[in-house]
Amino acid sequence: MLDDMAVLRRLTQARRSTTERSALAGEAAAAAAEAALRAEPLAPLTTDAPGAGATGPGTATAAGTATEAPATGKPGKAPKAPTENHTPDRDDPRAAAFFDCDNTILRGAAIFYLGVGLYRHGFLTRRDIARFAWQQAMFRLHGTEDPDHISDARNTALGIVAGKRTADLEAICEEVFEQVVADKIWPGTRALVQMHLDAGQRVWLVTAAPLEVARIIARRLGMTGALGTVAEARDGHYTGRLVGDLLHGPAKAAAVRALARRERLDLDRCAAYSDSANDIPMLSLVGHPYVVNPDGALRRHARAQGWRVRDFRTGRKAARVGLPAAAALGVAAGATAAAVALRRRRVRG
Repeated sequence: MLDDMAVLRRLTQARRSTTERSALAGEAAAAAAEAALRAEPLAPLTTDAPGAGATGPGTATAAGTATEAPATGKPGKAPKAPTENHTPDRDDPRAAAFFDCDNTILRGAAIFYLGVGLYRHGFLTRRDIARFAWQQAMFRLHGTEDPDHISDARNTALGIVAGKRTADLEAICEEVFEQVVADKIWPGTRALVQMHLDAGQRVWLVTAAPLEVARIIARRLGMTGALGTVAEARDGHYTGRLVGDLLHGPAKAAAVRALARRERLDLDRCAAYSDSANDIPMLSLVGHPYVVNPDGALRRHARAQGWRVRDFRTGRKAARVGLPAAAALGVAAGATAAAVALRRRRVRG
C-alpha cells in the first residue's frame, strides 16, 4: 500500500492532463478506501430475526464495523425507503451502493460546513468565507459550476492546510459533523442507505470533499467507507498538494471503477445515487442509477434514460423555480451571520 501511494505521489509531481489527473484521483481514493477496509475488516451480518436490519449502538453491520450508532438526525421513527426502489439482492458479495454527499445525503455542501469550522479555529479569514459564500451562491443561482471557482477553492484549501498536522484537521472535522452536519441528513436518502445495509451490501460515500470529512460522515451513517479527495501528507503534515485532483465528475467514476476492480464488484449489480449532472459518469457505470433531489440537467437526463428519480425536497415548484435564487441569498446571508456571530463571540471572550 505504501509503495502504491509513493508511486501515486511521484506521478502527481508530473504534468498531466485533466483525464489523467482524474484517473489518478480515482485510484488514490480507491487505494485509501481499500487500506481502511484492510485496517478494519468487514464484520459478518448480525441480525436478531429474519429480515431485521436495525443495529444497536456499537453493533457491527453487514457493510462495515460500525463503532457507534448510525446518525439519523432528529430522534423519532426511522424513515422508510421510498416505494418502487429495486430490491437489493441480500448478501450479494458483488453488489454495492455508492452515494454522493452534497444535496444527496446532506442538505447543502459538506465543504461549506467545514469552512465555518475552519474559520472558527483560525484557519480561514472572513474574506475567505465571504468569497466561498459568493461562489456557492453563484453555483446555486445558475445551477452550473464555474471551473475558475473550483480551481480557486482547491488552491485556497491546499494553501490553508499546507504544513498543518493531519490530526488537527481530523479533529475539526469530527467537531463540525457533531455540531452542524448531524441534523442535515435527508431522511429519505438515509433510508435508502439503510435499505442497502439491511440487505448486507457494502455502501460507499463518494464525494469531492476531503477524505477526512468523507470518512467521518460515512462512519456516522454506518456505511462501509468513503471515497474522497486525497490530500498528500508526509510525516503527519499536509504538503499542500493533492494526489491527482479533486474527486469530482469523471474522477468519481474513476474511483468507483477502481474500487470495483479491487473489491471484485459487478457494477451491473450495483446502485448509485446523486443529485448532480456532474455525476452522470458515475451513475452511468452502474446497473441501478438513481437521481436524488436532482438539478435540472440531471432531471432531464434521467427522464431521457428512464432512471428513477427521488425528490425529498418540499415544494416542487419552489425547487424548480424559486429555490436557486433563495438559496443564493440564504447562503450569503448565512455566511455573513456566521462571521458576525463568531466575531462577537471572540470579542466577548
